[in-house]
Amino acid sequence: MAWGGGGDWIADPVLIHRIDPSRQANISVFLQDTHHNCRAAATGGWRGRSLERGGQTRGRESGIAALLHTGCDRTEAMAIEQELLEEFRFGPQQLIEICGHASAMAVTKVFPRWSLPKKQPTLLVVCGCEQNGAIGLVCARHLRVFEYEPTIFYPKPSSNPLYRDFITQCEKMDIPFLSYLPNEIQLISDAYNLVVDAMLGVETSPEEVCEPYLSILGSLKQIHIPLISLDIPSGWDVETGNGNGINPDVLISLGAPKQCAMHFMGKHHLVAGRFLPYDVERKFELNLPEYPGTECVAFL
Repeated sequence: MAWGGGGDWIADPVLIHRIDPSRQANISVFLQDTHHNCRAAATGGWRGRSLERGGQTRGRESGIAALLHTGCDRTEAMAIEQELLEEFRFGPQQLIEICGHASAMAVTKVFPRWSLPKKQPTLLVVCGCEQNGAIGLVCARHLRVFEYEPTIFYPKPSSNPLYRDFITQCEKMDIPFLSYLPNEIQLISDAYNLVVDAMLGVETSPEEVCEPYLSILGSLKQIHIPLISLDIPSGWDVETGNGNGINPDVLISLGAPKQCAMHFMGKHHLVAGRFLPYDVERKFELNLPEYPGTECVAFL
């Protein structure tokens, strides 16, 4: 995509050329309708290669087994966060930043740029209005630093001023925002290599999901490109798992897996966010895996 005269968006002709001619008009309109305060960066040159799992991971097998068989329920997850905020004096923005950076690192481990099938390393980050959505905004910003080309869909921006700061940071880093998801689901697959689900988190129960998220969940269930969920898949109950939610290919548990992770049947499960103090690990009996070297991400 490029910045047109008079403040208008124009679709990148190279990207349009790669799409089937019968779909070029639709995808051109779709790509033009982005946030007008930022411009998309155009890079490229990566050849599509088959996906390979990046690197070897070390871990305590008994610890990993214990994690997957127990995990944190909603009460424990909220108690851990409260402990970090009150006893260890972490700031809310600090925790979101750490989790967002770790999430971006996890994405690069599973989907390095050279492995992406499209010439341009495009991806879509779908963000909700609560904390998980803010983590998605930070994740998108770091992926931009890592030379991916994220686009953000943020249908219901939060009134929280802290979250508005994250929006400003993304805009200043030339990350485009979509104003809508296309009705024709194939357009998403045509434009992006993968989708990051940062929509609904621990704080949302499946019965509380309402519009616009119900419609978005319906769309995400139909996509044919890899889907990555941050912390818990949107539409899942944090304890019992999938009710009527999505089924991601990759799950990135933040800090520690939640109980619903035992129901995850996708290809890759990672723990991201190597920041929990030892006293917190011991108090909540988290028994986390051993991270390789200085990595902040571990495969389970």
